[in-house]
Amino acid sequence: MGSSGFRVICLLHSMVAVTCGAMMMFYTREITVFGHGKETAIKLQGSTPHDELLIRTSESFSGLLLFVIGFLLFMVSFVKDSKFQSFFAKGCVLLHLAMAIWRINFEMKLEDLARDLPRQVIGDVALALSWVFFLVYSWREKYD
Repeated sequence: MGSSGFRVICLLHSMVAVTCGAMMMFYTREITVFGHGKETAIKLQGSTPHDELLIRTSESFSGLLLFVIGFLLFMVSFVKDSKFQSFFAKGCVLLHLAMAIWRINFEMKLEDLARDLPRQVIGDVALALSWVFFLVYSWREKYD
């Protein structure tokens, strides 16, 4: 029998992913201004209409991907196999830490995005820690 903590964490992560994905698809400019500030958002829009269209299309597809990931997390939250839950949580920890490392290595080189780097890395690590807490809780439950 699986843990109820797994379902809660999956549903929370799912809500965040679905919400952010939908906002990325439909409110790209507003989210960019909210996340990076007005000056950086203007720089990230592109210099020509063709660039702007490519960037908007890319961000829309990224939002769709995030939306689908949120939907998959929702479906995974109903799995009751504790071995799968543990495996999935370990994978999520690795994924979030890999994202933080990627941000440090590549986004730091972009001076317009480097200002937001600490906040985003802390967010990635916090998401990874939520899965680590689940793993610690499930191991404690397993060995007590």
